[in-house]
Amino acid sequence: MRYRTLGGTGIEVSTHCLGTMMFGAVGNPDHDDCVRIVHTALDEGINFVDTADMYGQGESEQIVGKALRGRRDDVVLATKVHFPMGEGRNRGGNSRRWILTAVEESLRRLDTDWIDLYQIHRPDPRTDIEETLSVLTDLVRQGKIRAFGCSTFPAEEIVEAHHVSERRGLGRLRTEQPPYSILARGVEASLLPVCQRYGMGVLVWSPLAFGFLTGRYRKDQPVDLSTGRAVLRPAQFDPTIAENTAKLDIVEQLVDLAAQVGCTLPQLAIAFTVAHPAVTSAIIGPRTTGQLEDLLKGAALTLDDAVLDRIDEIVPPGTNRYNPNAAFPPPALTDTARRRRPLAERAAA
Repeated sequence: MRYRTLGGTGIEVSTHCLGTMMFGAVGNPDHDDCVRIVHTALDEGINFVDTADMYGQGESEQIVGKALRGRRDDVVLATKVHFPMGEGRNRGGNSRRWILTAVEESLRRLDTDWIDLYQIHRPDPRTDIEETLSVLTDLVRQGKIRAFGCSTFPAEEIVEAHHVSERRGLGRLRTEQPPYSILARGVEASLLPVCQRYGMGVLVWSPLAFGFLTGRYRKDQPVDLSTGRAVLRPAQFDPTIAENTAKLDIVEQLVDLAAQVGCTLPQLAIAFTVAHPAVTSAIIGPRTTGQLEDLLKGAALTLDDAVLDRIDEIVPPGTNRYNPNAAFPPPALTDTARRRRPLAERAAA
């Protein structure tokens, strides 16, 4: 396993990061089996583990805490905050009030005294970015977190955050965690270059495109919408939808390419993401030990220029063949009041 420096933090992390979203009731409910997955990953050289408070409403963090007992000092541990945790107001978001509560709850569930990388899971239009950066800076000074970053932030909000950090003398975002895969290359246009400009580490999520690049979903084959990720987002897998048919056509071309390279489709997909100079680590989120071992077999895979050129022909750089953020559209798109002036003010004269 190769290691890369995480942004400007000086922390070295493995090029594969173990993602734990599938730990718990949503994926693998067997805690002991999940612990074995973590131990297998560590034994194979992975030293980077990513979770979030909202994964299973804390269940994933609890499992990770169990798995790291006795091995905590050897692991770079990342978690996230933002999404609602339980009923009631002020149990989510990016406010100082909530983050101070959430970090303590994550520390307790993870059974640790510190978090190496604390990430803001999504932007919060209700909270001034200075408020968020200020509390994160305080947590670094208190020793509860070592560094902080963001996840699925648009490029313009990352730029704004860095300007606020510089003006106010606050700590700055050290990492970004965007969705990135052969089917979702939109971040190549501006987000990844912005991260490079600010020296940020990049951990990419969903390199297998929500399962489309696992080889499980193929053209002219029935799709079971009652299991796996298809249950969570059936519209992304329903083969009767034209957008999904187009994705399946691309998958067939990529399956042929993987066969020419001598690897599996998932191995090709993950190797593609870590070949980008902006990417520090690709998050792999296995549900079983077998899935993990399958992915690790491709860790040494090097894609030459000819293979990457062929991928560019199949899916041009900077283009999306689906919207990876469809489930989390920004308020600028969902709130009509942000897109429409009051009726009396809409005319030009």
